[in-house]
Amino acid sequence: MPLYHKLGKIPHKRHTIFKKVDGSLHYEQLFGTIGFDGMSSLMYHLYRPTQVKNVGKTLDIAPRAAVPHNIKSRLLKGFDIKPEDDYLESRKTVLFNNDVHIGLAAPRTSLTDYFYKNTDADELLFVHKGSGTLKSLFGEIAFKYGDYILIPRGVIYQIEFDTKDNRLLVTESYHPIYTPKRYRNWFGQHLEHSPFCERDFKLPQNLQTHDKKGEFLIKVKKQGQLHHLVYASHPFDVVGWDGYNYPYAFSIHDFEPITGRVHQPPPVHQTFETSAFVVCSFCPRLYDYHPQSIPAPYNHSNIDSDEMLYYVDGDFMSRKSIDQGYISLHPAGIPHGPHPGTYEASIGKTKTEELAVMIDTFKPLQLTQAALDIDDGKYYQSWLE
Repeated sequence: MPLYHKLGKIPHKRHTIFKKVDGSLHYEQLFGTIGFDGMSSLMYHLYRPTQVKNVGKTLDIAPRAAVPHNIKSRLLKGFDIKPEDDYLESRKTVLFNNDVHIGLAAPRTSLTDYFYKNTDADELLFVHKGSGTLKSLFGEIAFKYGDYILIPRGVIYQIEFDTKDNRLLVTESYHPIYTPKRYRNWFGQHLEHSPFCERDFKLPQNLQTHDKKGEFLIKVKKQGQLHHLVYASHPFDVVGWDGYNYPYAFSIHDFEPITGRVHQPPPVHQTFETSAFVVCSFCPRLYDYHPQSIPAPYNHSNIDSDEMLYYVDGDFMSRKSIDQGYISLHPAGIPHGPHPGTYEASIGKTKTEELAVMIDTFKPLQLTQAALDIDDGKYYQSWLE
Protein backbone atom coordinates (compact mmCIF):
# COMPACT_ATOMS: atom_id res chain seq x y z
CA MET A 1 0.00 0.00 0.00
CA PRO A 2 2.39 2.74 -1.21
CA LEU A 3 1.13 5.81 0.66
CA TYR A 4 3.50 8.38 2.13
CA HIS A 5 2.89 9.32 5.76
CA LYS A 6 4.79 11.12 8.50
CA LEU A 7 4.40 11.93 12.19
CA GLY A 8 6.40 13.91 14.74
CA LYS A 9 9.62 15.80 14.17
CA ILE A 10 12.10 14.90 11.41
CA PRO A 11 15.11 16.71 9.92
CA HIS A 12 14.88 18.50 6.59
CA LYS A 13 17.15 15.98 4.84
CA ARG A 14 17.69 12.27 5.33
CA HIS A 15 20.87 11.00 6.99
CA THR A 16 21.87 14.43 8.33
CA ILE A 17 22.49 15.85 11.80
CA PHE A 18 19.32 15.94 13.92
CA LYS A 19 19.98 17.21 17.45
CA LYS A 20 17.99 16.93 20.65
CA VAL A 21 17.34 19.91 22.89
CA ASP A 22 20.51 19.11 24.89
CA GLY A 23 22.64 19.11 21.72
CA SER A 24 23.14 15.36 21.47
CA LEU A 25 22.04 13.43 18.38
CA HIS A 26 18.88 11.51 17.67
CA TYR A 27 19.48 7.99 16.35
CA GLU A 28 18.22 7.32 12.83
CA GLN A 29 16.86 3.89 11.88
CA LEU A 30 15.86 2.68 8.43
CA PHE A 31 12.89 0.30 8.64
CA GLY A 32 12.80 -1.28 5.19
CA THR A 33 11.70 -4.31 3.23
CA ILE A 34 13.20 -6.50 0.49
CA GLY A 35 16.71 -5.33 1.24
CA PHE A 36 16.88 -1.67 0.26
CA ASP A 37 14.52 -2.14 -2.69
CA GLY A 38 11.09 -2.29 -1.05
CA MET A 39 8.97 0.15 0.93
CA SER A 40 10.69 1.75 3.91
CA SER A 41 10.36 4.35 6.65
CA LEU A 42 12.98 6.42 8.50
CA MET A 43 12.59 6.69 12.28
CA TYR A 44 14.39 8.93 14.75
CA HIS A 45 14.99 7.54 18.26
CA LEU A 46 15.98 9.18 21.52
CA TYR A 47 18.23 6.21 22.26
CA ARG A 48 20.06 3.62 20.20
CA PRO A 49 17.50 0.96 19.17
CA THR A 50 20.23 -1.68 19.44
CA GLN A 51 20.80 -1.92 23.21
CA VAL A 52 20.09 -5.51 24.26
CA LYS A 53 20.69 -6.12 27.99
CA ASN A 54 19.76 -9.77 28.12
CA VAL A 55 18.62 -12.68 25.94
CA GLY A 56 16.38 -14.99 27.93
CA LYS A 57 14.43 -18.15 27.25
CA THR A 58 13.32 -19.41 23.85
CA LEU A 59 10.06 -21.24 23.20
CA ASP A 60 9.30 -23.41 20.18
CA ILE A 61 5.96 -22.18 18.78
CA ALA A 62 6.21 -23.63 15.27
CA PRO A 63 2.94 -25.33 14.23
CA ARG A 64 2.86 -29.10 13.81
CA ALA A 65 0.81 -30.90 11.16
CA ALA A 66 -1.84 -33.28 12.52
CA VAL A 67 -3.05 -33.80 8.93
CA PRO A 68 -0.19 -33.03 6.54
CA HIS A 69 -2.01 -34.23 3.40
CA ASN A 70 -5.64 -33.16 3.63
CA ILE A 71 -8.22 -34.22 1.03
CA LYS A 72 -11.39 -33.58 3.04
CA SER A 73 -13.52 -30.46 2.97
CA ARG A 74 -13.59 -29.26 6.57
CA LEU A 75 -15.78 -27.11 8.80
CA LEU A 76 -14.05 -25.66 11.86
CA LYS A 77 -16.13 -24.09 14.64
CA GLY A 78 -13.89 -21.14 15.35
CA PHE A 79 -15.64 -19.82 18.45
CA ASP A 80 -14.88 -23.16 20.13
CA ILE A 81 -11.33 -21.82 20.58
CA LYS A 82 -11.29 -21.02 24.29
CA PRO A 83 -10.47 -17.49 25.49
CA GLU A 84 -7.14 -17.04 27.25
CA ASP A 85 -5.67 -14.08 29.10
CA ASP A 86 -2.33 -13.71 27.35
CA TYR A 87 -2.43 -12.27 23.82
CA LEU A 88 0.24 -14.54 22.32
CA GLU A 89 -0.87 -17.68 24.18
CA SER A 90 -4.43 -17.13 22.92
CA ARG A 91 -3.30 -17.35 19.28
CA LYS A 92 -3.91 -20.88 17.94
CA THR A 93 -2.68 -21.77 14.46
CA VAL A 94 -5.25 -24.00 12.74
CA LEU A 95 -4.07 -24.05 9.09
CA PHE A 96 -0.60 -23.47 7.69
CA ASN A 97 1.96 -24.05 4.95
CA ASN A 98 5.39 -22.59 4.24
CA ASP A 99 3.83 -19.33 3.03
CA VAL A 100 1.13 -18.53 5.56
CA HIS A 101 -0.08 -19.43 9.05
CA ILE A 102 -3.80 -18.91 9.75
CA GLY A 103 -4.95 -18.81 13.34
CA LEU A 104 -7.72 -17.85 15.73
CA ALA A 105 -7.38 -15.90 18.94
CA ALA A 106 -9.63 -14.92 21.83
CA PRO A 107 -7.46 -12.79 24.13
CA ARG A 108 -9.11 -11.59 27.34
CA THR A 109 -6.45 -9.09 28.38
CA SER A 110 -4.41 -6.41 26.65
CA LEU A 111 -0.85 -6.91 25.46
CA THR A 112 0.76 -4.33 27.77
CA ASP A 113 3.12 -6.28 30.06
CA TYR A 114 5.61 -6.80 27.24
CA PHE A 115 6.18 -5.86 23.61
CA TYR A 116 5.90 -8.16 20.59
CA LYS A 117 7.74 -8.30 17.28
CA ASN A 118 7.19 -10.84 14.50
CA THR A 119 10.34 -10.90 12.37
CA ASP A 120 9.12 -13.87 10.31
CA ALA A 121 5.90 -12.56 8.83
CA ASP A 122 3.59 -9.68 8.06
CA GLU A 123 0.53 -9.98 10.31
CA LEU A 124 -3.01 -9.33 9.14
CA LEU A 125 -5.40 -9.26 12.09
CA PHE A 126 -9.12 -9.31 11.35
CA VAL A 127 -11.18 -8.04 14.27
CA HIS A 128 -14.35 -10.13 14.56
CA LYS A 129 -15.17 -9.07 18.11
CA GLY A 130 -13.82 -6.29 20.27
CA SER A 131 -12.23 -2.90 19.89
CA GLY A 132 -9.14 -1.14 21.13
CA THR A 133 -5.88 0.50 20.11
CA LEU A 134 -2.81 -0.85 18.36
CA LYS A 135 0.26 0.90 19.73
CA SER A 136 3.63 0.81 18.00
CA LEU A 137 6.74 2.89 17.50
CA PHE A 138 4.84 4.48 14.58
CA GLY A 139 1.93 5.77 16.68
CA GLU A 140 -1.55 4.53 17.49
CA ILE A 141 -4.41 3.03 15.45
CA ALA A 142 -7.88 2.71 16.96
CA PHE A 143 -9.67 -0.42 15.75
CA LYS A 144 -13.10 -2.01 16.05
CA TYR A 145 -15.29 -4.81 14.69
CA GLY A 146 -14.64 -5.44 10.99
CA ASP A 147 -11.18 -3.90 10.81
CA TYR A 148 -8.23 -5.51 9.10
CA ILE A 149 -5.01 -4.43 10.85
CA LEU A 150 -1.90 -4.92 8.73
CA ILE A 151 1.33 -5.00 10.77
CA PRO A 152 4.50 -5.29 8.63
CA ARG A 153 7.11 -7.76 9.84
CA GLY A 154 9.55 -6.27 12.33
CA VAL A 155 7.12 -3.77 13.85
CA ILE A 156 7.27 -3.70 17.66
CA TYR A 157 3.76 -3.37 19.02
CA GLN A 158 1.32 -3.64 21.91
CA ILE A 159 -2.49 -3.91 21.86
CA GLU A 160 -4.95 -2.43 24.33
CA PHE A 161 -8.43 -4.00 24.20
CA ASP A 162 -11.52 -2.18 25.47
CA THR A 163 -13.25 -5.37 26.63
CA LYS A 164 -12.47 -8.99 27.52
CA ASP A 165 -14.63 -10.40 24.71
CA ASN A 166 -12.27 -10.32 21.72
CA ARG A 167 -12.09 -12.58 18.66
CA LEU A 168 -9.39 -12.29 15.99
CA LEU A 169 -8.59 -14.07 12.73
CA VAL A 170 -4.78 -13.99 12.54
CA THR A 171 -2.96 -14.34 9.21
CA GLU A 172 0.85 -14.49 9.28
CA SER A 173 2.32 -14.07 5.81
CA TYR A 174 5.88 -15.00 4.94
CA HIS A 175 5.53 -12.81 1.85
CA PRO A 176 4.78 -9.06 1.90
CA ILE A 177 1.08 -8.19 1.91
CA TYR A 178 -0.06 -5.52 -0.56
CA THR A 179 -3.30 -4.19 -1.97
CA PRO A 180 -3.92 -5.77 -5.41
CA LYS A 181 -1.71 -4.34 -8.13
CA ARG A 182 -4.58 -4.21 -10.62
CA TYR A 183 -6.33 -1.67 -8.37
CA ARG A 184 -3.40 0.78 -8.66
CA ASN A 185 -1.95 2.91 -11.45
CA TRP A 186 1.78 3.08 -12.23
CA PHE A 187 2.20 5.78 -9.55
CA GLY A 188 0.64 3.54 -6.88
CA GLN A 189 -2.62 5.48 -6.55
CA HIS A 190 -5.81 3.44 -6.34
CA LEU A 191 -7.86 3.63 -9.52
CA GLU A 192 -11.43 4.81 -9.88
CA HIS A 193 -12.77 1.27 -10.29
CA SER A 194 -11.02 0.00 -7.15
CA PRO A 195 -13.46 -1.17 -4.44
CA PHE A 196 -11.64 1.07 -1.94
CA CYS A 197 -9.22 3.99 -1.99
CA GLU A 198 -6.64 5.79 0.14
CA ARG A 199 -9.16 7.75 2.20
CA ASP A 200 -10.51 4.44 3.58
CA PHE A 201 -7.23 3.54 5.30
CA LYS A 202 -6.68 4.20 9.00
CA LEU A 203 -3.10 5.43 9.36
CA PRO A 204 -1.06 5.76 12.59
CA GLN A 205 -1.80 8.88 14.62
CA ASN A 206 -0.97 10.29 18.06
CA LEU A 207 2.75 9.46 18.14
CA GLN A 208 3.74 9.03 21.81
CA THR A 209 7.46 9.39 22.57
CA HIS A 210 8.54 7.48 25.70
CA ASP A 211 11.78 8.81 27.18
CA LYS A 212 12.54 5.88 29.48
CA LYS A 213 15.53 3.70 30.32
CA GLY A 214 15.37 0.44 32.23
CA GLU A 215 14.43 -3.11 31.30
CA PHE A 216 11.84 -3.65 28.58
CA LEU A 217 10.84 -7.18 27.58
CA ILE A 218 10.30 -7.75 23.85
CA LYS A 219 9.09 -11.18 22.73
CA VAL A 220 10.49 -11.76 19.25
CA LYS A 221 9.24 -14.42 16.86
CA LYS A 222 11.96 -15.69 14.53
CA GLN A 223 12.10 -18.98 12.61
CA GLY A 224 9.16 -20.38 14.57
CA GLN A 225 10.81 -19.64 17.92
CA LEU A 226 9.69 -17.08 20.49
CA HIS A 227 12.74 -15.36 21.98
CA HIS A 228 12.69 -13.21 25.11
CA LEU A 229 14.93 -10.14 24.80
CA VAL A 230 15.39 -7.35 27.32
CA TYR A 231 16.20 -3.91 25.90
CA ALA A 232 17.72 -0.96 27.79
CA SER A 233 15.31 1.71 26.51
CA HIS A 234 11.60 1.93 25.78
CA PRO A 235 10.92 0.71 22.20
CA PHE A 236 8.49 3.59 21.61
CA ASP A 237 11.11 6.36 21.94
CA VAL A 238 10.60 7.60 18.36
CA VAL A 239 10.26 11.41 18.05
CA GLY A 240 9.34 11.34 14.38
CA TRP A 241 9.30 9.26 11.21
CA ASP A 242 8.29 9.33 7.57
CA GLY A 243 7.96 6.86 4.73
CA TYR A 244 5.81 4.09 3.32
CA ASN A 245 6.36 1.09 5.61
CA TYR A 246 4.13 1.16 8.72
CA PRO A 247 0.99 -0.46 10.19
CA TYR A 248 -2.43 0.58 8.95
CA ALA A 249 -6.05 -0.57 9.21
CA PHE A 250 -8.91 -0.95 6.76
CA SER A 251 -12.52 -1.76 7.58
CA ILE A 252 -14.28 -4.55 5.71
CA HIS A 253 -17.35 -2.29 5.92
CA ASP A 254 -15.59 0.18 3.59
CA PHE A 255 -15.13 -2.42 0.85
CA GLU A 256 -17.47 -1.54 -2.05
CA PRO A 257 -18.51 -4.78 -3.80
CA ILE A 258 -18.29 -5.11 -7.58
CA THR A 259 -21.50 -6.59 -8.99
CA GLY A 260 -22.83 -7.49 -12.45
CA ARG A 261 -25.75 -8.86 -14.45
CA VAL A 262 -24.56 -12.41 -13.87
CA HIS A 263 -22.57 -14.02 -11.05
CA GLN A 264 -19.13 -12.47 -10.53
CA PRO A 265 -16.14 -14.71 -9.69
CA PRO A 266 -14.26 -14.45 -6.36
CA PRO A 267 -11.42 -12.20 -7.66
CA VAL A 268 -13.82 -9.22 -7.69
CA HIS A 269 -13.83 -9.49 -3.88
CA GLN A 270 -10.03 -9.39 -3.57
CA THR A 271 -8.72 -7.06 -0.86
CA PHE A 272 -5.07 -8.04 -0.33
CA GLU A 273 -2.53 -10.07 -2.28
CA THR A 274 0.84 -11.75 -1.88
CA SER A 275 2.85 -13.94 -4.22
CA ALA A 276 1.51 -17.00 -2.37
CA PHE A 277 -2.14 -16.28 -1.45
CA VAL A 278 -4.93 -13.71 -1.74
CA VAL A 279 -7.43 -12.33 0.77
CA CYS A 280 -11.00 -11.51 -0.31
CA SER A 281 -13.87 -9.73 1.47
CA PHE A 282 -17.44 -10.92 0.89
CA CYS A 283 -19.68 -8.01 1.88
CA PRO A 284 -23.38 -7.10 1.80
CA ARG A 285 -24.26 -6.40 -1.83
CA LEU A 286 -26.96 -6.47 -4.47
CA TYR A 287 -27.25 -9.72 -6.37
CA ASP A 288 -26.92 -10.20 -10.12
CA TYR A 289 -29.58 -8.34 -12.08
CA HIS A 290 -29.91 -10.38 -15.29
CA PRO A 291 -33.61 -11.47 -15.40
CA GLN A 292 -32.57 -15.14 -15.47
CA SER A 293 -29.52 -14.93 -13.22
CA ILE A 294 -28.72 -17.52 -10.57
CA PRO A 295 -27.17 -15.60 -7.65
CA ALA A 296 -25.70 -18.68 -5.96
CA PRO A 297 -22.12 -19.45 -7.03
CA TYR A 298 -21.70 -22.20 -9.58
CA ASN A 299 -19.84 -25.40 -8.75
CA HIS A 300 -16.14 -24.92 -9.32
CA SER A 301 -12.91 -26.85 -8.91
CA ASN A 302 -10.11 -25.57 -6.74
CA ILE A 303 -7.42 -26.87 -9.05
CA ASP A 304 -4.72 -24.39 -8.04
CA SER A 305 -5.75 -23.25 -4.56
CA ASP A 306 -6.94 -24.32 -1.17
CA GLU A 307 -9.92 -22.12 -0.27
CA MET A 308 -10.47 -21.06 3.32
CA LEU A 309 -13.58 -19.04 4.14
CA TYR A 310 -14.06 -17.39 7.55
CA TYR A 311 -17.70 -16.57 8.25
CA VAL A 312 -18.18 -13.29 10.09
CA ASP A 313 -21.85 -12.35 10.03
CA GLY A 314 -25.11 -12.46 8.08
CA ASP A 315 -26.92 -15.19 6.13
CA PHE A 316 -24.62 -17.32 3.96
CA MET A 317 -26.85 -18.05 0.99
CA SER A 318 -24.86 -20.96 -0.48
CA ARG A 319 -24.17 -22.76 2.81
CA LYS A 320 -26.30 -24.58 5.37
CA SER A 321 -25.62 -24.87 9.11
CA ILE A 322 -23.09 -22.04 9.17
CA ASP A 323 -22.56 -19.80 12.19
CA GLN A 324 -20.32 -16.91 13.18
CA GLY A 325 -16.65 -17.78 13.45
CA TYR A 326 -16.90 -20.97 11.39
CA ILE A 327 -14.15 -21.77 8.89
CA SER A 328 -14.77 -23.86 5.78
CA LEU A 329 -11.79 -25.40 4.01
CA HIS A 330 -12.12 -26.66 0.45
CA PRO A 331 -8.88 -28.37 -0.64
CA ALA A 332 -7.33 -28.01 -4.07
CA GLY A 333 -8.32 -30.63 -6.62
CA ILE A 334 -11.81 -31.22 -5.21
CA PRO A 335 -14.83 -29.40 -6.74
CA HIS A 336 -17.25 -27.66 -4.41
CA GLY A 337 -20.29 -25.43 -4.69
CA PRO A 338 -23.58 -24.47 -3.08
CA HIS A 339 -25.24 -26.93 -0.75
CA PRO A 340 -28.23 -28.91 -2.09
CA GLY A 341 -31.28 -26.69 -2.44
CA THR A 342 -29.43 -23.38 -2.07
CA TYR A 343 -28.71 -23.10 -5.82
CA GLU A 344 -32.41 -23.20 -6.68
CA ALA A 345 -33.48 -21.17 -3.64
CA SER A 346 -31.24 -18.26 -4.62
CA ILE A 347 -33.23 -17.53 -7.81
CA GLY A 348 -35.14 -14.30 -7.44
CA LYS A 349 -33.16 -13.09 -4.42
CA THR A 350 -32.03 -9.47 -4.80
CA LYS A 351 -29.34 -9.01 -2.14
CA THR A 352 -27.21 -10.67 0.51
CA GLU A 353 -26.13 -9.50 3.94
CA GLU A 354 -23.24 -11.97 4.24
CA LEU A 355 -19.89 -10.90 5.65
CA ALA A 356 -16.89 -13.21 5.29
CA VAL A 357 -13.12 -13.29 4.76
CA MET A 358 -11.67 -15.69 2.20
CA ILE A 359 -8.03 -16.77 1.92
CA ASP A 360 -7.00 -18.72 -1.18
CA THR A 361 -3.55 -20.27 -0.92
CA PHE A 362 -1.54 -21.48 -3.91
CA LYS A 363 -0.05 -24.35 -1.89
CA PRO A 364 -2.01 -26.90 0.17
CA LEU A 365 -2.79 -26.11 3.80
CA GLN A 366 -1.97 -28.48 6.64
CA LEU A 367 -4.20 -28.88 9.70
CA THR A 368 -2.97 -28.66 13.27
CA GLN A 369 -4.40 -30.53 16.25
CA ALA A 370 -6.11 -27.26 17.25
CA ALA A 371 -8.00 -27.46 13.94
CA LEU A 372 -9.03 -31.09 14.44
CA ASP A 373 -10.30 -30.24 17.92
CA ILE A 374 -12.91 -27.88 16.43
CA ASP A 375 -13.64 -29.82 13.19
CA ASP A 376 -17.24 -31.03 12.86
CA GLY A 377 -15.95 -34.18 11.12
CA LYS A 378 -18.78 -34.53 8.59
CA TYR A 379 -18.79 -31.38 6.45
CA TYR A 380 -17.24 -33.18 3.49
CA GLN A 381 -20.46 -35.24 3.18
CA SER A 382 -22.79 -32.20 3.26
CA TRP A 383 -23.35 -32.17 -0.52
CA LEU A 384 -25.01 -35.59 -0.56
CA GLU A 385 -28.63 -35.48 -1.71
